[in-house]
Amino acid sequence: MAVPPTDPARSAPPTPHRRRRPKALGLTTLAAALLMAVPTTQAAFGSDTATTSVQEVVGGGDLGPQVMVFDPSTPDIQGTVDEVFRKQESNQFGTDRYALMFKPGTYDGINAQIGFYTSIAGLGLNPDDTTFNGDVTVDAGWFDGNATQNFWRSAENLALNPVNGTDRWAVSQAAPFRRMHVKGGLNLAPDGYGWASGGYIADSKIDGQVDPYSQQQWYTRDSSIGGWGNGVWNMTFSGVEGAPAQSFPEPPYTTLDTTPVSREKPFLYLDGDDYKVFVPAKRTDARGTTWANGTPEGESLPLDQFYVVKPGATAETINAAVDQGLHLLFTPGVYHVDRPIEINRPDTVALGLGFATIIPDNGVTALKVGDVDGVKVAGLLIDAGPVNSETLVEVGPDGASADHAANPTSLQDVFVRIGGAGPGKATTSIVVNSDDAIIDHTWVWRADHGEGVGWETNRADYGVHVKGDDVLATGLFVEHFNKYDVQWSGENGRTIFYQNEKAYDAPDQAAIQNGDIKGYAAYKVDDSVTTHEGWGMGSYCYFNVNPDIRQQHGFQAPVKPGVKFHDLLVVSLGGQGQYEHVINDIGSPTSGDTTVPSQVVSFP
Repeated sequence: MAVPPTDPARSAPPTPHRRRRPKALGLTTLAAALLMAVPTTQAAFGSDTATTSVQEVVGGGDLGPQVMVFDPSTPDIQGTVDEVFRKQESNQFGTDRYALMFKPGTYDGINAQIGFYTSIAGLGLNPDDTTFNGDVTVDAGWFDGNATQNFWRSAENLALNPVNGTDRWAVSQAAPFRRMHVKGGLNLAPDGYGWASGGYIADSKIDGQVDPYSQQQWYTRDSSIGGWGNGVWNMTFSGVEGAPAQSFPEPPYTTLDTTPVSREKPFLYLDGDDYKVFVPAKRTDARGTTWANGTPEGESLPLDQFYVVKPGATAETINAAVDQGLHLLFTPGVYHVDRPIEINRPDTVALGLGFATIIPDNGVTALKVGDVDGVKVAGLLIDAGPVNSETLVEVGPDGASADHAANPTSLQDVFVRIGGAGPGKATTSIVVNSDDAIIDHTWVWRADHGEGVGWETNRADYGVHVKGDDVLATGLFVEHFNKYDVQWSGENGRTIFYQNEKAYDAPDQAAIQNGDIKGYAAYKVDDSVTTHEGWGMGSYCYFNVNPDIRQQHGFQAPVKPGVKFHDLLVVSLGGQGQYEHVINDIGSPTSGDTTVPSQVVSFP
């Protein structure tokens, strides 16, 4: 079992691993039933709630019917938000997407429950411009109190005065909590403290204590907190005021005083009656929020400099807009592309609202970024198509060599999915060829449940391959790939926080054999690399198809003075397969049917 919650009055849930579905719950059937029971978008948000549907904006037409903009005088805000939640609470692999946007002001008595593919955000320049006397809540009632499938949702740029003093945000992967000010405590576990496997906080201030309880791992960056309650396996902090002191392995806290390089995610806001996108400035050795002293540093871009992308837009049209000098604002929806979206202009912003989703058709690459300065790609879900794509996202062409240290390209809240919503295949999900790039919070997932799932059905050999030099990853979640989940070939790479599970569905030992090595490492640094460093990194195995499988190690790296790791762990979930070592041939094996981690504090 995992370490139980710290509150002795609460008992740990009985299931040790992460994403087993309760036998009584058929997700596809339930999602279909909900969609049949709930009115269509037109009916649910028709003329009687017109003030919350299509919003006219300066310079960009409208943001589409799935972007709902509220102000404090909007009637029945709670009813509208509840209607979205009823549609999205268990709609794990559906196609609906929503962005709930709140104009600056004070909103009383709101409890916004956030389901799948739903983003909630304030439209002020600072979080305190938009205040809820109420809560933004994620719980796990739809899944019998288990939050390990609470994916693909977000909260940004709001201040909360929680009704009972503590807000609940019980999530797992792909559920960022950004630029939030909680004027109280924050509980990261579901009601009753069932299982959870998140998560990510950035640029946020929590006045009270953060209590993760049963959260297996968590990464918090460039924030301020009133305290931290406990840890299970891997709690990592960088640039966080109030973070617990470095103490791995007991408690399992990995703490860096600052974040070497960071730049916060761009966001939509209102300047008077005009919509703009704020692009925060790059920071070095960052600590605390960007907005603690008032207006953050950065640049405001008026919306008339954006092509507002709506469902039905083609890659040809999108590329033409970029070529004409426009940025991209993807409204909520699902976009099929028959050729790559290509961004070759420096400083272009490509921002998605409401988990805008791009699906490549006929095996193309979904998104290609040139070897240019300062491209910001944020808030997009890339869903592999049924025809194998060699790559899904490319940052820089192969052999890219330009220096971008002063103005790096960044990927933020860019998520990749192979299968789950349907058949999907890709050889490598994300390839980073450009130097100095920042990967800030990504979940790259070969699906272990849903539709189109099987060892060969949703074949995906590699998750993330970094070939560029001086690349920094902050909050790297990569899971279930057939071979290497992460492969790092560039020099001077750094990763702060890594969460991984090896593929559940390997049929036998031979299927994962890597030459004379048992299994492909979850995170491999190539033998040619001389300088690399990582902090707070974990890999878990759950070989439920064949529990006899042995994984030689979670991590593989050359033994060189410049290659360093801090605070590594591997875990066997319920004894379904085992690790023999943590990194290379170092670290004790896992054993039995417990979930006790094997840890290495420093390497070499």
